Amino acid sequence: MPYSWSTLLAVFICIQGFYTLSYPHFRNHIRSAQNGLQFEQIFLDSGTNYTLSSYLRDLTLHSHLAGTQPALQTKQYVEAHFKDLGLETHTVEFEPLLSYPVHASLSVHYRDGSSEDLRLTELGQEGRVVMPYHAYSPSGSAFAKAVFVNYGRDEDYLALAALGVNVSGFIVIARRGEELSRGKVVEKAAEKGAVAVLMYTEGVTSGGVERGTVMGELGDPLTPGWASVHGGEKLGLEEREVRERLPKIPSVPISAENAETILRSLEGPRLPYEWGMDTLRSKIDSVGPGSTFLNFTYQEEKKMVTIYNIFAVIRGWEEPDRYVLLGNHRDAWTYGAVDPNSGTAALLDIARRYALLIRSGWTPRRTIVLCSWDAEEFGMVGSTEWVEQNLLNLGYKAVVYLNVDCAVQGQGFFAQSTPQLDNLLMEVTKKVKDPDSEGMVVYETWAATDGGINIQRLSGVDSDFAPFLQHAGIPSVDLYYGKDFSVYHTAFDSYDRMTQLDPSFHRHVAVAGIWGLLALQLADDPILPFDYLSYAAQLQEHANSLSYLLGYGTSVHPITTSIQQLAAAAKQMEVEAKKFKKQETIDDLSKLKRRSLNDRLMLAERGFLDEVGLQGRPWFKHLVYGPPNDYESNLVFFPGVANAITQATRMPKRDGLLAIQHEIWRVARAIQRAADAIKGEVI
Repeated sequence: MPYSWSTLLAVFICIQGFYTLSYPHFRNHIRSAQNGLQFEQIFLDSGTNYTLSSYLRDLTLHSHLAGTQPALQTKQYVEAHFKDLGLETHTVEFEPLLSYPVHASLSVHYRDGSSEDLRLTELGQEGRVVMPYHAYSPSGSAFAKAVFVNYGRDEDYLALAALGVNVSGFIVIARRGEELSRGKVVEKAAEKGAVAVLMYTEGVTSGGVERGTVMGELGDPLTPGWASVHGGEKLGLEEREVRERLPKIPSVPISAENAETILRSLEGPRLPYEWGMDTLRSKIDSVGPGSTFLNFTYQEEKKMVTIYNIFAVIRGWEEPDRYVLLGNHRDAWTYGAVDPNSGTAALLDIARRYALLIRSGWTPRRTIVLCSWDAEEFGMVGSTEWVEQNLLNLGYKAVVYLNVDCAVQGQGFFAQSTPQLDNLLMEVTKKVKDPDSEGMVVYETWAATDGGINIQRLSGVDSDFAPFLQHAGIPSVDLYYGKDFSVYHTAFDSYDRMTQLDPSFHRHVAVAGIWGLLALQLADDPILPFDYLSYAAQLQEHANSLSYLLGYGTSVHPITTSIQQLAAAAKQMEVEAKKFKKQETIDDLSKLKRRSLNDRLMLAERGFLDEVGLQGRPWFKHLVYGPPNDYESNLVFFPGVANAITQATRMPKRDGLLAIQHEIWRVARAIQRAADAIKGEVI
């Protein structure tokens, strides 16, 4: 009796299943080596704007501030999504100190005896979202006159001093700028003797108020340098190390409308022209103080809460102990449609697409970990605590960290990265359809922008890449569409507003495509696609800029010499990599040599770390990219050198030059360590 086609097909499936179970290593080698492009295409083709829109709608149904009951619901939603896809899922808990508002009030008392109570909440949002506040602001009250301090920078206080205005004993009004963090604004005001700070942001949607943290450092303030595990060691609030991390005077964010009400009433010296008050110039004449008094009260509650980091793990078949990490925080000040849940929706969609690839027969060469962080808005708390807890393992096993925070803020693709990932970033954007230009890819529209492709560096501390790069030395990327948006940290960061920023959700699709494809290549390429020649070229540009800035008296020659060593090592590594890529088959010994090559590529970034860290901020270890203490520095690289340049202005000339040269030598030694890591030789 002849066999039917259905019977033959069943036999074939059984035989295929036998070989699949019996020879997983061979099976996965074939998949990764021959079908990588096929799986990439499946990944790209499976992105849908409808799915991303649905995820975002679900995530923004309610406000979900870290440590609150609604945040627990969001945690359960993300966790259930990973589990329903069949992904290995687990949750890690921490117990940090977070800060919440209890009460705030502000009234204006005018010369004529009249007064006005100012609304500190957003109209129509009372009871639905947390009131506008600054996390970690201490409780306090003040009845005092007001002075406008512009952005609250040193140069602004110098301008006030030139006008004969001293802010000691006054409440200061400051506007938010890009140069100073909220915490720095409050810190400087306290140093000048101010009794409280009221902060507003120009360009925010009418009636909106920008929330934020004013803590000076990252992570749990009670566990600086170690993880805030349940039952673990915690410092007391009265201890010096904790007091130094927390602000000394109360502050609160206010709306631009409330700021205008106060600023219009100020008297005293004329507003400096260079402050450029374009938005409110016609209505504001003076910096204060005048005769108006403000009555301000703020009461906070600090408490230990449980936060939750959620992980979905896809184990690698060849190098399961090498991790490619994709991360986004899910906690939000209010509804968080842009910040951060546009990124959370993209992470969930990548998980869905990866699950589809798994069902299609794919397994990554290296382990992929999807990370959903908690309490980022309080100072990258969730990611920082996890990095501190796993610092040793991450140091040996983490290949890269790929971060997306606000995936979509508007139009235009932007990226920040460590330089060895620049070329990979550009290559991946050549494979993803542009969301705004028919028939083009992201790379083409990116390259067509003013100035062309401009990949920024990760010197800031404004998202979860900071602990990975600046503390652990892990190569990192940060991706997003659009620069600024008018509902940042307000109650109006809602799903409805997102439908105006990205009506078709095609930008969401593009970000998820770039993000997920980066991870696929980093997880599956036999040789890690890191380019340290690109890094050496970027470092040389930094050295040239530093040399121009310093002029005579110091020399960047030590840095230049180390860069030459790095470039030479990178060229030799390229030769090694090309040999492996030409091999059609690879034996066990060659596999060990290839793994050694990949380890050198992975570990080179760790060379830029220094155990002592930055002066005054030792938690930050990276000597190439990190936050300088001097926010007015012209350098967005070599933060230790930037700090020394600032300190040199307050020292005898010879001592200042020696301090700068010492930091130059530290950078040179760090670059040499990276070069030595690439060489991989000890003797």
